[in-house]
Amino acid sequence: MTAPAPLFEEIAQAPSGGTAYWVSSADGVRIRVALWRGGDRGTVLIFPGRTEYIEKYGPTATDLIAKGFSVAIIDWRGQGLAHRFLKEPLIGHVEKFTDFQHDVRAMIGLVEEHDFPKPLSLIAHSMGGCIGLRTCLEREDITAVVFTGPMWGIAATPQKRLLGWTVSSLSRPGRFAHLLTPGTALETYVRIAPFEDNMLTTDPDMFNFMKAQLDAHPELALGGPSLGWVNEALRECRKLTQRPSPTQPAQIFMGSNERIVDVDAIHDRAARWQNGELHVIDGGEHEVLMEKAETRARIIDAADKLFT
Repeated sequence: MTAPAPLFEEIAQAPSGGTAYWVSSADGVRIRVALWRGGDRGTVLIFPGRTEYIEKYGPTATDLIAKGFSVAIIDWRGQGLAHRFLKEPLIGHVEKFTDFQHDVRAMIGLVEEHDFPKPLSLIAHSMGGCIGLRTCLEREDITAVVFTGPMWGIAATPQKRLLGWTVSSLSRPGRFAHLLTPGTALETYVRIAPFEDNMLTTDPDMFNFMKAQLDAHPELALGGPSLGWVNEALRECRKLTQRPSPTQPAQIFMGSNERIVDVDAIHDRAARWQNGELHVIDGGEHEVLMEKAETRARIIDAADKLFT
């Protein structure tokens, strides 16, 4: 099923002419995908991170269109305007992490249905980087990928990691997988954190941009993850760690002050990626595509060179 969906252009700073669609994944979950037809150099798929939504990547779409690409961005199941699974919609939840591959297939199906230009390339952030790694392993039609702050592990002390594994593993048989993970909040981080020493960006304008989006459309907001989400994320990261790196060329970016995902896991994967190159942004936080203009331009220029 495909039908028109809302696209909040007034908050997106995206190119004109974008269109959003409701799309049903193979297991019947409704997701949202937005398309911007640009040049004929190919189509860049954007895989957002946990809590994120299409409109947040409007500026990235603008930069890619200017380089001659077409663009597609997705709202994953459980966030944005896509279907949410719990009675408390502000808790991020997924039944199985591999279910996100249903969303990937539905997204690419929509791109093909609209006859968007090939080749397909990928920009994947944080949780989207975890999803994107599996996508690259399973699909040959993704020709190249840029990762930003990829979630190939979750930042935690050894004690917290052990506690997270233990409690989250008990949550399904104990029937409390739907509960909010202790230490997290129902409110979205960007709406409750002060700009000073926030873990997302050092750019006050981008921080205010993200906050203003959610103030205007709070239905896009998402709080902390469920215990079920945490367990699935930990299991998926462990499974992927055991896989060899994909064959696609990759550029990997992370901030030197990364505090959300596991830095060691990124270095380990980059060292094992024959066609991969790691770039550490000096002073950067987790969301390097929401950093200052020169950092964003550096990443887009790398994508421009890689996706040719």
